[in-house]
Amino acid sequence: MDNRKARVIAFYLPQFHPFKENDEWWGKGFTEWHNVAKARPLFRGHVQPHIPADLGFYDLRLAETREQQAELAKEAGVDGFCYWHYWFGNGKQLLEKPLQEVVRLHQPDFPFCLGWANHDWMKKLWNSEISPTNFEKLMVQHYSKQDIDDHFYAMLPMFKDPRYMRIDNRLIFLVYEPRHNPLMKEHIERWQELAKKEGLGGFYFIAQCKRKEELDMYRQMPFDALNYDCLYYFFNASRFHKILAYIFRHPITMDYKRILKKYETSYIKEDVYPTIYPNWDTTPRRGVIGTLFKNSTPELFEQHVRQIIDAAPVNTDGEKVVFLKSWNEWAEGNYMEPDTQYGHRYLEALHNALFN
Repeated sequence: MDNRKARVIAFYLPQFHPFKENDEWWGKGFTEWHNVAKARPLFRGHVQPHIPADLGFYDLRLAETREQQAELAKEAGVDGFCYWHYWFGNGKQLLEKPLQEVVRLHQPDFPFCLGWANHDWMKKLWNSEISPTNFEKLMVQHYSKQDIDDHFYAMLPMFKDPRYMRIDNRLIFLVYEPRHNPLMKEHIERWQELAKKEGLGGFYFIAQCKRKEELDMYRQMPFDALNYDCLYYFFNASRFHKILAYIFRHPITMDYKRILKKYETSYIKEDVYPTIYPNWDTTPRRGVIGTLFKNSTPELFEQHVRQIIDAAPVNTDGEKVVFLKSWNEWAEGNYMEPDTQYGHRYLEALHNALFN
């Protein structure tokens, strides 16, 4: 490891390019840039829209864009990207093209791993005009024992790539909310067998959870570690509160400074990798039923990163590992890429916290 205080793995959304299903659901050429660009302030002091600076409203089909992202991440001290991976069973994937091109072209020369976004796609996630009680399923997860093998072999080119990230010399594979998968234990055990068969040396499975009570639940499964996403803890709003937000046309907010006070570090034990957040604002997607941090600044973000690095445990590789939410989730307001408000200052804040 270099002189970084921690190894930072940034979640990466491979969404910003047109594809068939989005064309069918939302209209020809739709990407989440549509939601980002049309966002408007919902109360006094609410900063919207957020406009990208250096990279513009990019298209992830372009190799040049992916190269520029990697260069920015390297300069900030990010160790690699965790690409969100959408596998719905029966061979169905979405948003797979950017990473397939990264592997095919062997560019950019930047580490990566996979995070399985193990959830149904709901209309509420992509349309800020929808009411808080009228959800529609667009894509549904399917599970079967045969699909476990099919999933592994579909991803095998990624797993064999020399850039694929490891902990304890095993391939990192993160799973979002594993409780939704009734075959999760069989999935882990079978993939370990297949990894050895293919000469990969095994997987390092990480469960991502949103609730503290899930930590012990996932410890009963054969996961190697946990990643706790505290946002549910910060914004534990009931359906009733969301309906009130819809009626009064005001999203649920929390001042970013409260992260420094409210962020619980007691749960961060030797098997838990913490998460850091530059910002959060889901109103481009969800409108008035969204949630957001107010008054996030690069200076406060740097304090937050230092706080979490200090609390993070040292793993078996002698490293501290922290997940960054996120590299480019523009429609959720958590991104590190330069914008017209702060430019490179969030990137510089991360670099300062990691190296100084």
